[in-house]
Amino acid sequence: MKNITLAIEEEILDAVRIYAAERKTSVNAVVRDYLTNIARNRSRAKEAMAELRKMSETTGARLGPGYVFDRDSLYDR
Repeated sequence: MKNITLAIEEEILDAVRIYAAERKTSVNAVVRDYLTNIARNRSRAKEAMAELRKMSETTGARLGPGYVFDRDSLYDR
């Protein structure tokens, strides 16, 4: 595990200390959890976008730049 040094306004740090104390944890744990969530969510978002891209490339749907919605064609099926 790596250590980092942060510069933060004193008022912000005081508020985060209170937040951490209310949750019976440390400021270090709060920051670590926050950064972990950012990394996980970014990874999940990339995976979701890749899955959407894959689905859009393999779908049989007729949607695309030239597609025009035609209400009557809905009832042809």
